[in-house]
Amino acid sequence: MGGGGDTASANVVFTVAGDGTLTADAQRAAIEKAVAQLRTAPQVAQVTDPYQSRAVSADQRTAYATVTYSVGQPDVTGAARDALFAAGHSVESAGVGVQFGGTAVQGNPAGGATEGIGVVVAALVLLITFGSMLAAGLPLLTALLGVGVGMAGIQIATGFFDLSSSTSALAVMLGLAVGIDYALFIVSRYRHELAQGHEGEDAAGRAVGTAGSAVVFAGLTVVIALAALTVAGIPFLAAMGLAAAGTVAVAVLITLTLLPALLGFVGRRVLAKKHRAAPARAHHAGAPFGERWARGVLRHRVTALLLSLGLIAVVAIPLTQLRLALPDDSTAAPDSTQRHAYDQLAEGFGAGFNGPLIVVVEASAGRAAAAAAEAQRTITGLADVVTVTTPVPNQAGDTALLTVIPKSGPTDAATKDLVAAIRDHEATFTAATGATLAVTGATALNIDVSSKLTGALVPYLAVVVGLAFILLMLVFRSVLVPLKATMGFLLSVGATFGAVVAVFQWGWLAGLLGIESTGPIISIMPIFLIGILFGLAMDYEVFLVTRAREEYVHGASPDEAIISGMRYGARVVTAAALIMMSVFAGFILADDAIIKSIGFALAFGVAVDAFIVRMTIVPAVLSLLGRSAWWLPRWLDRLLPNVDVEGEQLTKKLAGEPPQEQEKELVPAA
Repeated sequence: MGGGGDTASANVVFTVAGDGTLTADAQRAAIEKAVAQLRTAPQVAQVTDPYQSRAVSADQRTAYATVTYSVGQPDVTGAARDALFAAGHSVESAGVGVQFGGTAVQGNPAGGATEGIGVVVAALVLLITFGSMLAAGLPLLTALLGVGVGMAGIQIATGFFDLSSSTSALAVMLGLAVGIDYALFIVSRYRHELAQGHEGEDAAGRAVGTAGSAVVFAGLTVVIALAALTVAGIPFLAAMGLAAAGTVAVAVLITLTLLPALLGFVGRRVLAKKHRAAPARAHHAGAPFGERWARGVLRHRVTALLLSLGLIAVVAIPLTQLRLALPDDSTAAPDSTQRHAYDQLAEGFGAGFNGPLIVVVEASAGRAAAAAAEAQRTITGLADVVTVTTPVPNQAGDTALLTVIPKSGPTDAATKDLVAAIRDHEATFTAATGATLAVTGATALNIDVSSKLTGALVPYLAVVVGLAFILLMLVFRSVLVPLKATMGFLLSVGATFGAVVAVFQWGWLAGLLGIESTGPIISIMPIFLIGILFGLAMDYEVFLVTRAREEYVHGASPDEAIISGMRYGARVVTAAALIMMSVFAGFILADDAIIKSIGFALAFGVAVDAFIVRMTIVPAVLSLLGRSAWWLPRWLDRLLPNVDVEGEQLTKKLAGEPPQEQEKELVPAA
C-alpha cells in the first residue's frame, strides 16, 4: 500500500456511487488517465495502476492507486501535493469519487495561531494580576525574546541534524510558558520589594537574589525533565526534548539578566498608578485570597486532604484501561480526506487492509520459497487472519516476502496480539525449516515503537524523579518535602491519564469537546506529558514552598510559614497556571483528535497539579508534618552544599548581619 523506508507515499482512493462499477469503460479510462498524470507529477517515483495490481475491491466499487515519492514527508512540496490532488480530482467528471490518504497528504503544520492566542491570554491574565500595562508587558517581552533566541538556535541545528516541525513547535510552546512564568515570579517579588520601601535598582537586585534562585532551580527541573526524554531511545523524541530544554535554559538566562536590568529602568512604573506614590498600600491592602485559602485549608487540613485525594482517585480510575498506539489516518478529523480514504478502504477491502503485516523469511540460497510456503500455512491458521499472500522470493532465492491481512484495524488490540502470535512461532519455525522469520511493515513498526515507549516510562520516571528529588533536597534542605512534591506529581499524572481515557477512549463529554471519534491514545503522550507536566509541577512547588521555607528559617511557626508562602506565592502560581491552561486548552479547538487530546491532557494536568495538589494537598500535608517537614539528618546536612535558594545570606548581608557559613539545622521539636 504505502511506500517503504522514509519516503512519503499517498493512497488515491477511487469510489463509485449508485449502481456503477469502476470496471466500466468510462470510469476505467478516467482512472487510468489520472494514474498517467500522477506518474508525471513532481517528486513522484512510482505509481501503481489499480487494474494491474489487482487493487479493485470484490464488488468493483472501490479501488486505489499507491503513489510513492522520492523524498520524505517533510520535503514534499506544495506544488507536488497540488499536482497529486489535481490528478486525482480529474476522475470526478466521469462520476468517480476520490479521496487521498498517506503521509504525502499531510502538510507541515502552520505555526503561530495557537501561540498568538496564548500570548493574548497571557497578556490579559498578567494585566489582571498586576494592574499595570508595563508590568504585564515585561514578562511577555522577555519570554518572546527568549523564544526568538531559542528558535534561532534550532534553525542553526537544522543545518547539522534532521529535525521535525514538531521540534520547534514544542520549543515555542514551552519557551513561552516558562519564560512568562519565570518573569512573572521575578516581577512579583520586585513589586513586593518596592512595597517594602526599596528603590528600583535595589529592589531588582533583591528580587533576583531571592526569587531568582528559585527560578534557577525551577528551570533546572524543567531542563532535566526534557533532556531526559533521550532515555526513551527514540531519536525524534530526544531531539524535541533537547531543543525544548535549550529554549528553557535561554528563558532562565534572560529572566536573570535582561529582566532585572529592565526593572531597574522602569522603577515604580510596574505598580498600578494608585500605588506608585505609596507602594506599601498595596502590600497592606488586606488579606489576599491566597492567605485566606491557606488558612481555610489549614483549619480543615484532614478534610481537605481526604477530599482532594478521593477526587483524584476517582478521576484516575479509567487509567487502568489506557490503550496506546501511534496515529494513522483513522485518527484524522472525521471530515478530512485522509479519514474518508481510510474508511473507504476499510469498507471496500476490510478493516485489516489499512494495517497489513509484512513477513520476511530468510534462508539459504534457493530454499526461501519452500520455507515461506510453510510460514504461509502456519500464519493462515492463526486467529484474526483474513488472508496471507503467496510468497514472493528474490532472485537469489534466499529471501521471500509475505503480506498478512488481519481482520482487525492497525490500532486494534487484536492486531497487536496477531503480531505477537506470529513472533511466538519464530523459534519453532526456525527449528523446523532452518530459516528465520520476522514481522515488519508500518503496522508492526508502530506496535514496536509503542511498546518501546511504554517500556521507557519506568526508566524515564526513575531518572527524572530521582534527579529532581536530589535537586529539591538541595533547595529545601529536607527529605520529606521533595518526597511529598514527587508523590503529588504522580497524583496529577494519574488523574490526567484517567481523564484522557474517559474522554478520548470512552467518549465521555466527547460532544461537548467536539470529539467525533474515539480510539487509543497516541503512544508518545505518556512520556511527553510526564516531561512537560513534571517541569511545570516542580515550578509551582518551588514558587510556593521556597517562600514558606524562607519564613520558617526566619523564625515563623510551621503553619504561619505555610500561610506566608501562600500569601505571596498563590497569586503568582494562579496566574501562571491560568496562562498555561488557556494556552494548552486552545489546542482542544483543533480538528485533529491527537492535537485535541494533547491540549486537553496538558490543560487538565496543570489545573489538577496547581489547584488541587500544590495549593490544597501541599499546605495540608506540610501542616500535618509540622516541623518534621523540614527535617534533614545531620550527616546529610553536612554533605549537601548550602545553595541558599531563599537568599537568606543576602538578606543578612543587606541588614548588616554577619553571614553564616552554615545555616542552623532544622529538626523537629522534641
